[in-house]
Amino acid sequence: MRPYFFFSYARRDHLAGGAFVDQFFADLRDELARIEPEAGPAELAYRDTERLRVGDDWEQQLSRMVGASRTMVALYSPAYFASAYCGKEWTAFDHRMRRHREQTGETVAALIPVLWEPPPADLPAEVLRIQYVQHDFGEEYATGGLRHLLRTDPHGAAYRKVVQVVAERVREAAGWRVVELRDLDLARVEGCFPVPEAAPPATRSSLVRLFVAARRAGDGMADGSAGGPVAGPLPGQRPVPADGGGDGAADGRYHGGWYGPHPRDWAPFHPPRLPSLAVQAQQVITRAGHSTSLETVGPDLGRALDTARENNEVSVLLVDPWAAGTEQFRRPLRDFDQQNHPVTAVLLPDSTDDPPAGPARARLWEGVRAVFARTWLHRSGPEPLFRIHVGRERFERELLSAVTVAQNRLLDQTDEDPAATRAEFGLDLEPRPIFGLAVPARSPAPHGEPGPNGTAGTAGAAGPAGAAGSAGAAGAAARPGPPVPRAETVPRAETVPLPAHAPSEGETDR
Repeated sequence: MRPYFFFSYARRDHLAGGAFVDQFFADLRDELARIEPEAGPAELAYRDTERLRVGDDWEQQLSRMVGASRTMVALYSPAYFASAYCGKEWTAFDHRMRRHREQTGETVAALIPVLWEPPPADLPAEVLRIQYVQHDFGEEYATGGLRHLLRTDPHGAAYRKVVQVVAERVREAAGWRVVELRDLDLARVEGCFPVPEAAPPATRSSLVRLFVAARRAGDGMADGSAGGPVAGPLPGQRPVPADGGGDGAADGRYHGGWYGPHPRDWAPFHPPRLPSLAVQAQQVITRAGHSTSLETVGPDLGRALDTARENNEVSVLLVDPWAAGTEQFRRPLRDFDQQNHPVTAVLLPDSTDDPPAGPARARLWEGVRAVFARTWLHRSGPEPLFRIHVGRERFERELLSAVTVAQNRLLDQTDEDPAATRAEFGLDLEPRPIFGLAVPARSPAPHGEPGPNGTAGTAGAAGPAGAAGSAGAAGAAARPGPPVPRAETVPRAETVPLPAHAPSEGETDR
């Protein structure tokens, strides 16, 4: 049997978000069945969790399928490039494509990357020569990956387009029937990754402490008026406006966002984001190379911020403007405003359900100003730590900017060597390029043409769909020897269901 595609993914990605991985695999297989109706169900795809049975030699079966499948769909993510076994699968299939070209003279783009999450910056040269971003998939896919599209709109047009294009790429490449590797033994393959130092080890000083102040579903209005309870999460729709007149702030017409049973569930933007704003902030900071903690603003906020500063840690307050003046948060936030916390940032987002310009909006932000009377005066300037009216499009950039400013101010207050201290924070003396805006310079290819990834072009560029690039340049061949051992990084915490399949002992390093 020669399946149309081998599904290559990191075990950690499945443990962290099995429902999303399962959905993409099922949707891709179903779409392929639709456009290739003559293929039988068992011929469409191979995935270990569906085919391995009790008593199977899992490594032997994976070796056979990597060597026989017509294409390989690889889910690129930090976890994928930190997995030694994913490196074996990727390298072995890349070797198959190069052998096919040597024997037939045909260049087939049968290794098809899918951007699951933004990968590490320092990818191997073999990986960089294969295009992994298709620009007409949109900015959200390029910056957040397919997992982000599944979280925000699992049945939306952007996600469906990726599924359709990848399925078409599989069908097209499968028709070339890349030569098999009948004697492939993945145990003897030395993969071209894990990427060395893909995730720098977290140190105590790299911790960013997040504190959230937001209402919960069922709480009253921020100003205490009779506006009814706060709307809970309403996927895909806005809260229904209340009947009647008034300026909106007191009659329940505006709710300030979507809320759950805990302040960390707050989602100020429409449509409601999954995960919440607090979890999104954790993921953004983690991708930047730091570790995070998440707490709710409480009466001991000032003491917690002082402790963080003593430990060379910076803090960020995520404040719901509608909650700033409530009984639960008014006192700790006013105490914060009266104290000196020079390495703490404050972000107050604009909700997409906030009232427009007018009396209701003015009263909302006057309430915020009353709580942050002193800090409000520092909201402008070249590098403010107090940032208001943060919209959806600017949130991640504003958050990282505020964290960097806070860390730089903390560095200014330390007596340690600046270079050593910056290294502890995971900061370089020279700024790093932002993913998606700049890529490392590459040596020119034989033809000297710049490739779509920003690297030199190779013979046999991506086809019309553009989902995968050429396999033309020479890469690292599979060669005998054990893989280099590498300490696993700690997976990012996610609030998603765990898979029903329990991997066998040997599978756990995928």
